Amino acid sequence: MQAEEKFTNETWPASPEKQTLEAKNKFLGFWFFLGGETVLFASLFATYLALKDKVPNSEMYLAKDLFEMPLVFAMTMILLTSSLTSVYAMYHMKNFNFVKMQIWIGITVLLGLVFLGLEIYEFNHYVHEFGHTFTSSAFGSAFYTLVGFHGAHVAFGLMWFIALMIRNGKRGLNLYNAPKYYVASLYWHFIDVVWVFIFTVVYLMGMVG
Repeated sequence: MQAEEKFTNETWPASPEKQTLEAKNKFLGFWFFLGGETVLFASLFATYLALKDKVPNSEMYLAKDLFEMPLVFAMTMILLTSSLTSVYAMYHMKNFNFVKMQIWIGITVLLGLVFLGLEIYEFNHYVHEFGHTFTSSAFGSAFYTLVGFHGAHVAFGLMWFIALMIRNGKRGLNLYNAPKYYVASLYWHFIDVVWVFIFTVVYLMGMVG
């Protein structure tokens, strides 16, 4: 099997993630999956925009009263930085440097964990400081569904990276697992792009009313 061949820096292909038919099928399946995810998030964004001002009375908090923008900005920078570290990981994958690839994926995972920790802190702050819960209003339901659903995707992406790191820790890099790392990296970029839209639509637009 081609995936079992021994490679060196000189013999490693320039695009290892697309060398086999199985790898190409993985890409095709991933793009179909991503299309479905895009439609799903678009529906959640539309729902949020329709419900963002729906609170039961004037005493309830709206978006502009809730959001802690310094915290959200820090979360955004952390997640965007993790996208950059995953690019570095794929750069080393293409250059057949398994150790450095694993290191940069590990850094990506750490940044993702920090992001999730800050998001949990954010939610906890809204609940205890303002009473802003999933059931407090239609706005609350739409907010936690959209942002929480993205957080669940971040958690899934982290588990995906961790599973790849553990499973291939002793195997090294080959044409069988290279596409798996690359597709996981593409998924992570998708998560980051969705967050940019969340930051813009939910937080920035929320602050201006």
